[in-house]
Amino acid sequence: MQLPVMPPIKPMLAKATSTVPEAEGLLYEPKWDGYRCLVFRDGDEVELASRGQKSLTRYFPELIDPILAQLPKRCVVDCELVVFTPDGLDFDVLGNRIHPAESRIKRLSTETPASLVAFDLLALDQLDLRTMAFSERRGALEALLDGAAPPVHLSPITDDPEVARDWFARFEGAGFDGVMAKPSAGTYQEDKRSLIKVKHRHSVDVVVAGYRVHKSGDGVGSMMLGLYDAPEDGTHASLQHVGVASAFKATQRIELAGLLEPYRLEEDQPHPWTEWADPERHADGEIRMPGAPNRWSAKRDHGWVPLRPELVAEVVVEQLTKGRFRHPARFQRWRPDRSPRSCTYDQVDIAAPAELFELFPQRVAESTD
Repeated sequence: MQLPVMPPIKPMLAKATSTVPEAEGLLYEPKWDGYRCLVFRDGDEVELASRGQKSLTRYFPELIDPILAQLPKRCVVDCELVVFTPDGLDFDVLGNRIHPAESRIKRLSTETPASLVAFDLLALDQLDLRTMAFSERRGALEALLDGAAPPVHLSPITDDPEVARDWFARFEGAGFDGVMAKPSAGTYQEDKRSLIKVKHRHSVDVVVAGYRVHKSGDGVGSMMLGLYDAPEDGTHASLQHVGVASAFKATQRIELAGLLEPYRLEEDQPHPWTEWADPERHADGEIRMPGAPNRWSAKRDHGWVPLRPELVAEVVVEQLTKGRFRHPARFQRWRPDRSPRSCTYDQVDIAAPAELFELFPQRVAESTD
């Protein structure tokens, strides 16, 4: 492979802000919730490189032929790999694609095929385009992908901040992570936070149903959080594990240990998540639960301390993916005025917008066959 821009390179990054910015010359895109990927193509050679400069090529074999059919013979494209489902983009399903077994990769490439969403062009033929303005690179990309067919897509873009705010508000239910703002005159600055990202943040009331001891052995390292999967007046509701709250200061870890101690359960006392301690329930690796190992953290201590699910805490989270918080939540305060049973998924239930299904028509048709 001989291209004007050769791997390994690091993609351009973004700094976070709390609101959609307005300034002359800004262009806006949805912030895709998938795997950042740089596509290098030189003739029949294709390499998919992750943000961390690791090869993703073997994990997504279903994308090679579409790339060869639709991308220029010599190019480098900045894009996102996503998996579309009837409920929107699914990051967990995408994560399942990264697996050492070739047979599993082949099966999942058919069962949960990925899509490629392109948003920047770094090189074309003999030209390194990184010193060109983003608006020029984007224009060239649009010309190249005019009429692109699934699973190759061109990311939507707008210069209207009102449209960007609308995307930010409505696209969350589709699994989008927020909105990107990019200077139209900006060059491609490798590994620099020259872009702007606006991410979703929500306050959610959750049940504290357990904790893990801090790695130092002193105090609480993380609190195990849950939400009920049915309204307060519903029957057969169960408490689902949705994530953790962590990053406590040293003094706070000790205080939390003392506060939670009266709620601690003995080994023979029932708990909504008691059966999850059985390692055989995690043997297939398909379900992540408190205490469940996975291929990324097999050596980590997964033990946790069960608590009576009576405490309610308010936390701030960025995103809910497939019923769980994608990142650790930030503890805000205790909510003694809330009953645990009132903490349901209704707080974070957001419908996917119609635009997503229009963008992935092939996947919609496949899911309804």
